[in-house]
Amino acid sequence: MNLSRRDFGRVALASLPLTRAFGAPNSRINGVQIGVITYSFRGMNDAEEIIKAVAQIGLNSVELMSNHAEQLAGAPSQGGGRGPGVGGGFGGGQGRGPGAGGPPGAGGPPAAGGPPAGGGGGRAQMTPEQRAAMQEQQRARAEELRRWRLSVSMDRFKEVRAKFDTAGINLDLLCFNMRDNNTDDEIEYAFQMGKALGVHALTTSTTVTMSKRIAPFAEKHQMLMGYHGHDQTNDPNEFATLETYDTAFSYGKYNGVNLDIGHFTASNYDAVAFIKQHHARITNLHLKDRKKDHGPNTPWGQGDTPLKEVLTLMKTEKYPFPGNIEYEYRGESDVVTEIGKCLQYCKDALA
Repeated sequence: MNLSRRDFGRVALASLPLTRAFGAPNSRINGVQIGVITYSFRGMNDAEEIIKAVAQIGLNSVELMSNHAEQLAGAPSQGGGRGPGVGGGFGGGQGRGPGAGGPPGAGGPPAAGGPPAGGGGGRAQMTPEQRAAMQEQQRARAEELRRWRLSVSMDRFKEVRAKFDTAGINLDLLCFNMRDNNTDDEIEYAFQMGKALGVHALTTSTTVTMSKRIAPFAEKHQMLMGYHGHDQTNDPNEFATLETYDTAFSYGKYNGVNLDIGHFTASNYDAVAFIKQHHARITNLHLKDRKKDHGPNTPWGQGDTPLKEVLTLMKTEKYPFPGNIEYEYRGESDVVTEIGKCLQYCKDALA
């Protein structure tokens, strides 16, 4: 049997306990906690595999996507190899809003991967009947997930936390993406999940109007909610401009920000100045490199994002929040190798 390099790595990962295979991971570098959001592992459909990959890279802090948390807790599969809770976008490409499409109440990332490489004629266009059948299937799966969420014991998420503890990885943040059609029960569920997982804060990719609804829940649970921004500066209801963050902050003291310095730079804002001004409201940073003027994602060091300046600021000011790698550029190698390159960039910048 011939194994690809990726398959060989998976077999090796599965064959040894994490502590024996890699030792205890440690990615706190000169006082700066570097972590990763599990959205970065979009090519992996198995959350157990993601835990092993994080340890292999040497990272000891994660921001866990809610669909990965729910998969580990035994949620019903949502089909398509994407795990439970699909439909909410987190990182996304330029000009793509958070949570676009998908079933209501979703809490996970967009579909794994992107357009297929190389040529080919693509998929045949669906007939109206096929499209209607697919939408009905999606609604049924979303309803199945909704019912599971209403019945699941929060002890299941304490067991999820234990998996990360065993691997030597701090489960620092939970990302639960929301849209305006989420119910109050779903907002409460997100905070209850976060408390059961033992995270210090939640993050979400959502709308400004939704942040007003979320604020009382964050106050009730005394847990900071970090709103993730994109570069959709033309839409006043999407987190992108300075004004949108100011509006969310005005709704409550537990409304914070998950600052994506790549998207922030693409929107032509100064990430260093924003961090200095609002560091008390920051749950975490997303680290990536992009070009200004709504430009593309790039390998780290090839864009306009002040990655080194931000990392140096975190080191100098001893900020407690983590900088989480969000892998979005198209690398030359597999996701584990590319995220490893990003971690090495951080080590070099913080040396």
